[in-house]
Amino acid sequence: MSSEDADRTGGETVQGSAEQAAETDALALKILVAGGFGVGKTTLVGAVSEIRPLRTEELLSEAGQSVDDTDGVDQKTTTTVAMDFGRITIRSGLSLYLFGTPGQDRFWFLWDELSQGALGAVVLADTRRLESCFPAVDYFEHRRIPFVVAVNCFAGARAYGEREVSRALDLDLGTPVVLCDARDRDSGKEVLIRMVEYAGRMHTARLLDSVG
Repeated sequence: MSSEDADRTGGETVQGSAEQAAETDALALKILVAGGFGVGKTTLVGAVSEIRPLRTEELLSEAGQSVDDTDGVDQKTTTTVAMDFGRITIRSGLSLYLFGTPGQDRFWFLWDELSQGALGAVVLADTRRLESCFPAVDYFEHRRIPFVVAVNCFAGARAYGEREVSRALDLDLGTPVVLCDARDRDSGKEVLIRMVEYAGRMHTARLLDSVG
């Protein structure tokens, strides 16, 4: 092997090692996207994901009409029956894996599995049917999983401020409420950044309390 070949091989080895080290140092966080039926969970995951999102949607059936509340979402024809999955890179070395939960209560048994190992959650809310996100809020509060409430601003819906929504949902003091458009990638990304920042503060505070 010539010295030139050796230099080339050595360079490729160093570059490969550097790339492997970068991959090892990369941080991947699990985030849940929850909320009531038809609030925009699948839309949000699809809008922000940099990979083709995995979806488990099925057509609404006559059998589900008696258990699925479609008031206010009459145009919706499909529903998530397992989860949505997507990925977004927030910055170099930090990626978020997004797991969208099914909205109907008959699929809530999946939530315990999906929530394992999650840093936190985004609870999507629709002010036209604000009560539909109460179960998700209760779920994460009870399990002490940090979450932010993201109000999906639908066209034609009455606009409410963040404080109004916080009071209506009786959120714990400090729980962030943000306004967003689930169809817009930048808007969804800002929600996720707020989620990561808030969850980081909460986990740090709990760690300090445990050793204090």
